[in-house]
Amino acid sequence: MNPIQPTNHETVVADMLRIAKNNGLRIDPSRVEINESGMDFQVAFVTDEDGKPWVLRKPRRPDVMDRADNEYKVLQLLQRHLAVAVPNWRVYTSELIAYPLLEGTPAATVDPVSNGYAWKMEHDPLPAAFVSSLAQALATLHGVDHDLAASAGIRVKSPAEARETFAKNMDDIKRKIGVSDTLWDRWQRWIADDSYWPQHSALVHGDLHPPHILINEGNQVTGLLDWTEAEVTNPGTDFTIYYALFGESGLDVLLNQYQAFGGRVWPRMREHIAEQWAAYPVLIGMFALHTGKEEHMEMAQGALGLLEQKQE
Repeated sequence: MNPIQPTNHETVVADMLRIAKNNGLRIDPSRVEINESGMDFQVAFVTDEDGKPWVLRKPRRPDVMDRADNEYKVLQLLQRHLAVAVPNWRVYTSELIAYPLLEGTPAATVDPVSNGYAWKMEHDPLPAAFVSSLAQALATLHGVDHDLAASAGIRVKSPAEARETFAKNMDDIKRKIGVSDTLWDRWQRWIADDSYWPQHSALVHGDLHPPHILINEGNQVTGLLDWTEAEVTNPGTDFTIYYALFGESGLDVLLNQYQAFGGRVWPRMREHIAEQWAAYPVLIGMFALHTGKEEHMEMAQGALGLLEQKQE
């Protein structure tokens, strides 16, 4: 009789345990939970032989390690300058990133069936403690000195460079994938109108959605995860997903508190964030080009309005 072959899950666990051991971590094999929802990293929540919980991140593709290098530099800087917790990477190699699990619970997780959010807190309306603590964390983050960021090796873009990057990425996506005429015209009006745009840059998280925000039992933000996209650039970046989830009224409350904590605003900031969200399909298109996967390209084409255009 042939021996029973391990399931894919068992294979993944065994591979994680092997890589962890190769990098000096002794993991309890009975306490390994695999999370496959991340597009860039395969993640495992584990416990070591001393009972300490860890997060293991295994890159899915070689290209993600370029962004991981930027993330490592950002985390090294923020350990000293951000009040909320951020990961402290104890292992950083081409095959594994590992850090002690931060306290707190993600505000939401990604539901693999619906591809939407499974919320871990009340969110309609949002708790006042959540909004206030998030506003304070963002004001502090965006206030980090640019010279400190530059000296840490973090990308720094002037307001003009950030705007130029948007325009270039839009052109690339139009050329390589395509975009509906309606969406393209909206993007060009936004890019061309000076009144929308800030005259300052800020150190941003870059991918601030609920699974990357840790909260405590009182719904206060205690930590921020996944800093892969962080850089000094357009400060509206950290508000776009929040706007998409909670609308203009939710954004107004957050921005009012952000300003109260010292965050820097500008006259058309709210409108700028709405237009930046309308340009979010550019990022989806860039991701699809990076991975080359058919399902990601279909997602990008849908977001770029190409599927609707074909049906017409």
